[in-house]
Amino acid sequence: MRKFDYFVMFAEMRTGSNFLETNLNAMDGCACYGEAFNPHFIGYPNSDNILGVTQSDRDNSPETLINRIKNEAGVLGGFRYFNDHDPRVFDIAVPDQRCAKIVLTRNPAESYVSWKIAQATGQWKLTNVKNVKTGVIRFDPAEFEAHLTALQGFQIRLMNALQKSGQTAFYVDYDDLQDVEVMNGLAAFLGVHGRLDQLDKKLKKQNPEPLSSKVENFDEMEQVLARLDRFNLSRTPNFEPRRGPMIPSYVAAGQSPLVYMPIKGGPEKAVRDWLMSVDGGAELVEGFTQKTLRQWKRDNKGHRGFTVVRHPLQRAHWAFCEHILGLGDVRFGEIRQTLKQAFGVETPQDPHNGNYDTAAHRVAFGKFLEFVKANLSGQTAIRVDASWASQSAVIQGFAQFGTPDIIIREDRLAADLAYLAYAIGRTDAPDFGTETDPYMARLAAIYDKDLEKAARSAYQRDFLDFGFANWR
Repeated sequence: MRKFDYFVMFAEMRTGSNFLETNLNAMDGCACYGEAFNPHFIGYPNSDNILGVTQSDRDNSPETLINRIKNEAGVLGGFRYFNDHDPRVFDIAVPDQRCAKIVLTRNPAESYVSWKIAQATGQWKLTNVKNVKTGVIRFDPAEFEAHLTALQGFQIRLMNALQKSGQTAFYVDYDDLQDVEVMNGLAAFLGVHGRLDQLDKKLKKQNPEPLSSKVENFDEMEQVLARLDRFNLSRTPNFEPRRGPMIPSYVAAGQSPLVYMPIKGGPEKAVRDWLMSVDGGAELVEGFTQKTLRQWKRDNKGHRGFTVVRHPLQRAHWAFCEHILGLGDVRFGEIRQTLKQAFGVETPQDPHNGNYDTAAHRVAFGKFLEFVKANLSGQTAIRVDASWASQSAVIQGFAQFGTPDIIIREDRLAADLAYLAYAIGRTDAPDFGTETDPYMARLAAIYDKDLEKAARSAYQRDFLDFGFANWR
């Protein structure tokens, strides 16, 4: 029994995929059918079918062509797949353990320059060096960055999909294509019996010159590439667990097509009160499931979804007062005890204890911020509670079902809620009250630059993503 039913060569334009395909086809027992799922043609530009499957048949059902390739007698069939090919095929082939994956890569700067020259000359293949067309291109920084982003994004997506399904691929670099032993190693990986004594070199390298002779503004290109953060050193690491969309927490107005996607630790009560007053006190719609929320959206044409983000320092203080200090309805008793033992967060049994003064509150909250930083960095055994999870992570969770139409900063609530009401045709929406945080005065009494610095250290992504200034 053969190892695989078919194979996919994941590649991009100007990475040597034509050359690799030619040598795969030179192996006994192997057949590669070109860009089988290119949205603009089937297999090759002048072809109208693959194994009797037409382009129309393929577009209606990509499985039809995949099954035809799988069932071709006597050969292991496959095809080339680029990041802009039919996305349905990715979802079919990548999880399939019986599909062999070949990943062909090339230096992105070289593939970009080769692509630009092919565009300029119209020569995409070369079999006779007498017919070679040379060219000098101009490097476009913005275009190259878009090219690089697309390549890297697709490679990361592919790698993650393989990791999650416990698979590996056969990786081939452009420079490996000239090594017959590597090609025979690929044959062994695929499980085909054919081997190559020598490479099929009917296809010739089109532009063997160094990049400096093919790019008219090569000095600028060098400067741009030197500025690119190749190792992503400026990235803000994110070790938070992924969050779901939390649809049961969504709240819709009783009559108006508005749905609030609350973030724990924000001005939930104040926004709910406003949402109810929009329709004269009509009862809010709650308890959504994905099914009922979809139905609500179908029934409410022109609907708007929104969420509200709060300054990270203020939000962390709300969570501390509400759940750790115990001023709210829900006290996290076990977490509170662990914070005391592991982080030195001292809070009284009775939060109204006269001995717990402003100075003690300042110290305890500062220790809590140290805990939050460690907690969001995956350095504690305590869960990342929604009350202090980063707002970036919460909104990414929303996006699994649908993104909000507007993200409102708390200090813009009055103006932006009025705009939101106007967007659904309401010019008579009520004013928004100013009281949104019952613990504001406590924070104002202890606020200093060190607390601000601690909050920025704990919530780097939120400060970056939402552009928060200092709280005061």
